Amino acid sequence: PQRCRRPREKGCPWHCPGTGGDPLCRGSAGQGHGGSLERHVTPLSPRRWAQHPMFRSRRASLVRRLWRHRCAGPGPEDGPGALKPAAHALFKKLKDEELELLVQAVESRGAGQSGCVWVARAEQRGTKQALPPQVLLCRLYRWPDLRDPHELKRLSCCQSFGGWGACGEGATLCCNPHHLSRLAMPETPPPPYSKISTFSCPWAEVSEVSGGYSVRGLRGSLLTPADPGLAWSTTRDGCWCKLAYWEHRTRVGRLYAVHETSVNIFCELPQGSGFSLGQLQAERRSVAVRRARSKIGRGLLLSRERDGVWAYNRSEHPIFASSPTLGPPGARGPPVRKVLPGYSLQVFDYERAGGQAGWRRPGDGPCDPNSIRISFAKGWGPCYSRQFITACPCWLEILLTKPL
Repeated sequence: PQRCRRPREKGCPWHCPGTGGDPLCRGSAGQGHGGSLERHVTPLSPRRWAQHPMFRSRRASLVRRLWRHRCAGPGPEDGPGALKPAAHALFKKLKDEELELLVQAVESRGAGQSGCVWVARAEQRGTKQALPPQVLLCRLYRWPDLRDPHELKRLSCCQSFGGWGACGEGATLCCNPHHLSRLAMPETPPPPYSKISTFSCPWAEVSEVSGGYSVRGLRGSLLTPADPGLAWSTTRDGCWCKLAYWEHRTRVGRLYAVHETSVNIFCELPQGSGFSLGQLQAERRSVAVRRARSKIGRGLLLSRERDGVWAYNRSEHPIFASSPTLGPPGARGPPVRKVLPGYSLQVFDYERAGGQAGWRRPGDGPCDPNSIRISFAKGWGPCYSRQFITACPCWLEILLTKPL
């Protein structure tokens, strides 16, 4: 009769207790290798067959890879593995192609372009935790403390784009966690090293006059020249905004015109196109500038949407944004908002932009009321040691068209 040929020293874990045999050689305890298959083979259960490496499927391998890449820290009310039943129930509903797309997105952490992972709208409630699929996957792979789908915003690169959280049209919905961002929450109180209060800086009024902006007590404009064509020429050449990159008080490179509805602004991006700051050369860069540039990484995604302009932080460090529409009505100046990695912020509101006038802070120059300033990794303003945007090593100015 045919005999087991597997060496005893390999110690196959699927043999009977007391033997060193192959999973197919199920001899009694003490019989070991060399037992006759005709005499000792007994049927294996389907579960034991599935556990053998010879019979592991591609799908099971993808599920294991997904589970290995989950966030290390559970949410405040979750113990280890609390989401595992709901997650595996969702994985079973996905097709093999969608599992592969999900693995690609999770393993790259959103660095590359990944496709949509579709789930039927009828399946939008988790089996164990009553969580929508997009919330479940975002808790597993991005934000363990996430609770509500209304905390999420879908990115413009997603085919389900057009709604908040679970909103959207069609019978299916994308649940790719890297096609979603988290909404930035209001700022915390000023840090202890804040030198001045929020409203202690005087602000000067800026009146729009023929040929440019007139600012009291300022010799010249740092950003917006007297010629209004720089900010409003976008209506003539077909782009909705122009980007200017600054290092402290020095602008580096030319203006970058944006024609698409969204644009990537980055130093290092494995896939995709947009405004590459890494290709901009400067004669001399300080240590602070080089250090700040090393933190830009994948940068941010700037998108024009129906309600305004949104910024999504794709980097691993916070960005800081300021515009006239971020503050409450009647505020003495635009606040600076911190946007953490993976979060989105509406940096410009079209509805509130109509009645905005120009403004400036002392030493900061006048600013076009239809513009946005974004600093990489370093904040500024009353709550920070850097009082002016020009003290930030690397920052971006976004000149918008007039809202229609």
